Amino acid sequence: MDITIGIENINSSDAIRLMNELSAELEHITGNSGRDSFDNADIKNPRSIFVMARESDIAVGCGAFRELSDDTAEIKRMYARKKSSGVGGKILAHLEEQAKKFGYSRIVLETRKCNEKAVSFYQHHGYRVVKNYGKYVEMPEAVCFEKMLG
Repeated sequence: MDITIGIENINSSDAIRLMNELSAELEHITGNSGRDSFDNADIKNPRSIFVMARESDIAVGCGAFRELSDDTAEIKRMYARKKSSGVGGKILAHLEEQAKKFGYSRIVLETRKCNEKAVSFYQHHGYRVVKNYGKYVEMPEAVCFEKMLG
């Protein structure tokens, strides 16, 4: 399986298709599509990116980070198609590497406690649970994670 990951246009048809799949899956798992927690315009910040993973030129996953503060990036819109084994980990590793290049020392994210697959995925990749931040402080159904970038 030859997977390539690169920065792509968040408004492309492939990106829209993947994010619609993600939103449908989140709606099914959590009852919330997650669309209200991210605006495509967030990627216009010069310290933010959107990437897609491709297998034989077919889009199989995506992810983004946006600037939360000078030293902290926030992962958003992480998604890999179910049949694409290992793609999520590759996207996450790519985002972490890019975040380091942008000068971030910390990366954070939020998911829902009931999204057990995502919770397990992030813990497996070295993320630790932290106190809920930002709009998630008042959301007991949310769980926030962080990873220090070394």
